[in-house]
Amino acid sequence: MEPIILASGSLRRQEYFRLMGLSFNVMVSRVDESYDETWSPREVTSRLAVRKINQTVELLEGRTPPWICGADTVISLDGEILGKPRDREDAAAMLGRLSGREHQVITSIALFCGRDKTIDCRSVESAVSFAELSEAEIEWYLNTGEWQGAAGAYKIQGMAACFVSEITGSYSGIVGLPMWEFYVMLRENGYPYGVE
Repeated sequence: MEPIILASGSLRRQEYFRLMGLSFNVMVSRVDESYDETWSPREVTSRLAVRKINQTVELLEGRTPPWICGADTVISLDGEILGKPRDREDAAAMLGRLSGREHQVITSIALFCGRDKTIDCRSVESAVSFAELSEAEIEWYLNTGEWQGAAGAYKIQGMAACFVSEITGSYSGIVGLPMWEFYVMLRENGYPYGVE
């Protein structure tokens, strides 16, 4: 199986690659993640996923690998992207805004094929509903420290799952790599994976 360069430091994405039995190497992307405020959340994730691939190609200085995967995930509430909280107070405010509401999680996956020098990028949007959270519950969650470095101030694969009342869409996409869509993408782009 041809190795894929995973242009991401996300431990969750690495776990999914291992779960799928993929041969891969991690090359952490350090791209500028700023974006134009006029972009939709889907545009942000797709452009950043492609940007991660392009930077990886540049870092390889002319050596063209067979495959590179870049991905990006954002949380959107009423069309506004909720990034990683600056501090505990910011995290509390984010959780308060998510309380009792539905929000969207958008993940884009980009796949570079070295043979054709093409990039295929696809986006998956899922909806997550939070139960009403009391101030005590928010404080309890903040005390776990799990919010640190997490977009929207929570990790669905951790203790925050206690607050999630409903999910519509791809759970793995919410975590950071929509497996069904990625599986289809690999096969449609000629990667030798799955049933031959």
